[in-house]
Amino acid sequence: MELPSYFNLENKVAIVTGGATGIGRGIAEGLADAGATIVIAARREQKCIEACDEIKRRTGVPTLAVRCDVTDFAQ
Repeated sequence: MELPSYFNLENKVAIVTGGATGIGRGIAEGLADAGATIVIAARREQKCIEACDEIKRRTGVPTLAVRCDVTDFAQ
């Protein structure tokens, strides 16, 4: 999908918590479509890796999967 130039996020990094599934995944995909490097932080590491791999395959943008629980302050 071709996005208007004001949605260009090349050279930007987007960190999406809960980005492995559902609404968060959709947001991560949209940001990747706009050119952002994607970091997905989620509790389920395998789902996180799968989401990053698929986004990278489809868009070509760099991705990083980070396992974390944002409700755990120590993390």
